[in-house]
Amino acid sequence: MLKANHRAWVEVDLGAIAHNVQQILGLLGPDTQLLAVVKADAYGHGAVAVSRTAVAAGARWLGVATVGEGIELRQGGLTVPILVMGALRQREEMAAAIAHGLHPTVCDRDQAYLLNEEATSRGAYLPVHLKIDTGMGRLGLPWPEAIAIATEIAGLPHLAIEGVYTHFANADEPDPAPSWTQQQRFAEICQALTAVGIQPQWQHQSNTAATLAGQFRRGNLMRVGLGLYGYAPAPHLQGILDLQPALQVWARITQLKEVPAGVGLSYGWRFVTDRPTRVATVAIGYADGVPRALSNRIAAAWRGQTLPQIGTITMDQSLWDVTTAPAIAVGDAIAVLGPTAMPPTGPR
Repeated sequence: MLKANHRAWVEVDLGAIAHNVQQILGLLGPDTQLLAVVKADAYGHGAVAVSRTAVAAGARWLGVATVGEGIELRQGGLTVPILVMGALRQREEMAAAIAHGLHPTVCDRDQAYLLNEEATSRGAYLPVHLKIDTGMGRLGLPWPEAIAIATEIAGLPHLAIEGVYTHFANADEPDPAPSWTQQQRFAEICQALTAVGIQPQWQHQSNTAATLAGQFRRGNLMRVGLGLYGYAPAPHLQGILDLQPALQVWARITQLKEVPAGVGLSYGWRFVTDRPTRVATVAIGYADGVPRALSNRIAAAWRGQTLPQIGTITMDQSLWDVTTAPAIAVGDAIAVLGPTAMPPTGPR
């Protein structure tokens, strides 16, 4: 049987996840809880392992995009509240959400009525979170109509509005004005809900960017995704916390060759050597998740040295300039992605 690391592989540092959770919790007040966003297989880091680590480190909620993702966490032994942030539309997924104790998002009137019917048929009392569209333009009750619709939903006998939330469209931008507008709309809606007797236990709006920015930390639940995995979402938000990237992608060199100046490499000859070049063929390509669009735009790392990628990235292989690393050998692994690799730059 082949070893998992015979060609290319991913390493996830769960210690970094725990560290990042602790860093984020340090920004939050004593009455504010952390919802760790673990949708899309925890951003590719492994949903169950990351969720267990995040909860052990202090996260009190988990956030997923689909019912299937929530079920996976329940089957993995996670018992904390799980918010399904996507819209449930099929009765089958609503029934599954109820059966597995998930907390659905309600984003319009029709969805609320269907959820209430499913909960009624199962004798369940279903906690839900109302999503308010204050400017993202994606899911949610339109903010000018939110109070009227929320009041109607509050009258459904088998739904309990335990939370209300919104999502920022521009929290990672240097200009805070659009986010201030969204925050004001959300604040007004929360006040109006209280005035009509609707008092959700949880109010939340802050993603990673808003949490780091500070001025948008309204509510008692913070939904952090990107920061959990060690990244700030924008340059001006870097350095606020000591976030540690948790994932690294490695791939092995399968061939080395020396080519002179003036040689075209890979499909389309979109890279032509301008000097004698030592070229490494590496066993990773776009089928493995390294997009072809990054051809000639990224660099890997090996023992502290930077190795530019050259030529068009192909399905399962790619070429790298290792001229500056004379000691590198066939079988060595290079870090294609992670804290020691280089992010995308511009075309070479």
